[in-house]
Amino acid sequence: MSGFEHHRKSGRVIATFSGFEADLLRSLASQMIELLRNERAEPPGPSADPFEALMVEFSGATSPPDDPVLARLFPTAYPDDEEAASDFRRFTEGGLRDGKAAASGLLIDTLEDAGLPPELNEEGLVIDVELTRAEADSWMRAFTDIRLALATRLGVEAGDEDYWHSLPDDDPRAQAHDIYEWVGYLQETVIEALTS
Repeated sequence: MSGFEHHRKSGRVIATFSGFEADLLRSLASQMIELLRNERAEPPGPSADPFEALMVEFSGATSPPDDPVLARLFPTAYPDDEEAASDFRRFTEGGLRDGKAAASGLLIDTLEDAGLPPELNEEGLVIDVELTRAEADSWMRAFTDIRLALATRLGVEAGDEDYWHSLPDDDPRAQAHDIYEWVGYLQETVIEALTS
C-alpha cells in the first residue's frame, strides 16, 4: 500500500489496497458504526410538553456519552456552562453521529463496490479505489474518527512514541498501535492528495 494519490487527468483520488488491508479498513469502519449506534443520542423518554414533542428532531442526549471514545468524538462544547453545553449537545449530537456513521458507511460501500467480498478468502486480492474529491473528504473524516477511537482505547498521548516502539512485536498493544499509525498514514496521504 503506497497511500493515496491525486490522479491529475481524472481529478480523482486513488489508492490500491491488498485484500487484507481493505478488510481491516472495513472492520474498523464497521466497529465505528456499531459504536456510534450502540449508545444512542436520544432523550430518556417521551416528553409531556406538546411543543417539545413537535420538536423531536431537536431532542437528543443532553449529557456526555459514557463511552470514553464517544466522549472524545463528541466533547463538551461549553465546559464552563453546563446548560449551554447540554443544549448544544441536544441539538447537534444526533446529526454529528449520523454524519460520522455515514462517512464510515461510505468507506465500507466503496471498498465493497471495488471488489472486496463479504468474506475475505482469496489470497493476493487487490482492491483499487477511485474517489471523487467529496468521497475522499468523507474517507478522511472516517480515518480521523477511527484514529481518534484507537488512540483513546490505547491511551496514546503526545510524545509517547518511544514507549510504543519499545513494545515487543507480538504484544497486541504494539499491533494495535501499528494499525493506529497506518490509519494516520492513510489520513495524511488523503490530505496530500486533496491539496495537490
